[in-house]
Amino acid sequence: MNLEIPDGLGDLLRDFTVAVLKERPGDLYDFAVDYFTKARDARKPKDVPMYIIVEDDDEAGEPDRTAFKPKSTTGRYARRQSVSAERYNPEEDEDDDDHIIYPKTDEQRERLTKTVSGILLFRSLEPEQTQQVIDAMFEKKVSPGETVIRQGDDGDNFYVIDNGVYDVLVDIKGEEKKVHQFDNRGSFGELALMYNMPRSATVRSVTDGTLWAMDRNSFRKIVLKSAFKKRKKYETLLESVNILQNLDRYERMTLADALVSRVYQDGEPIIRQGDDPDGVYFVEEGHIRITISSPDGTETDIGTRTTSTYFGELALIENKPRTANVYAVGKVKVAFLERDCFERLLGPCVEIMKRNSQQYTMFVSN
Repeated sequence: MNLEIPDGLGDLLRDFTVAVLKERPGDLYDFAVDYFTKARDARKPKDVPMYIIVEDDDEAGEPDRTAFKPKSTTGRYARRQSVSAERYNPEEDEDDDDHIIYPKTDEQRERLTKTVSGILLFRSLEPEQTQQVIDAMFEKKVSPGETVIRQGDDGDNFYVIDNGVYDVLVDIKGEEKKVHQFDNRGSFGELALMYNMPRSATVRSVTDGTLWAMDRNSFRKIVLKSAFKKRKKYETLLESVNILQNLDRYERMTLADALVSRVYQDGEPIIRQGDDPDGVYFVEEGHIRITISSPDGTETDIGTRTTSTYFGELALIENKPRTANVYAVGKVKVAFLERDCFERLLGPCVEIMKRNSQQYTMFVSN
């Protein structure tokens, strides 16, 4: 059998062997996992571009940007040179109070607020920023057969559907293929604005309808800048949490993007003993009080925690109901990581959390 040795294998194994002889690890397998994990992570790009988590295929108006790529004969994206090619750097954008406001009736604002609150793209916004999004949106009426955005064009607006039916079409080898249909709900057009790329699909109205649109500049200033500031704030918070020192910069940035801010008032329960676990919490600001409920309904204080600590991980690790109550002492702000993201993003830290939770369990039982 004629086997071909992959390029780089010899150097990789040589370096690993040298590391083993130098470190003399007690457990070779654990050492190998740690060594090759760090070697892989060292190859990741250091400057990770900012991104925002967007809806899945059920909600996203443009399909995955890697799925359909309109290309020119040179193999690169075919696009016109225009203002949409300008890169937006949130770090260089100074804060200002000059926000676009399009008048709306109370009924329109109420309806739009409800619609926007269900869009994943806006869930991490503060209430003030959500109002800025609503202020910046203008109404657009469409007729049957009208093309709202066209594949290959530069991105101008982001759209939220108020009502109407819309087909999402992709040009494949000169033939339009329908890949999705919006029926009186959804949003589209964010990818071209977020990634400075041409429209990756055409959206055409099937019926009369109403859209709410936000222009590119407003979208970037409110949504992208908010995501940037949120990431920087949470990166700083996560860097101060001891157990997260094992995460590399890429993992910490990914975790920061997944966190959602929640605010609790004095005495308000954050988690209750016996409840099913929904996620883990990191304290941003304020103090929390932890208690244990006895069968007769009385509660015993077992401790307090403050900024740069976390709680709620025990029930997730053991897949059991909450074992304690947590209350806000004064106004408390926490960063919340939902259950589905926990193991995926905190895998490297779970073992440390398990050790900490064992100490906590011994403390409670005593």
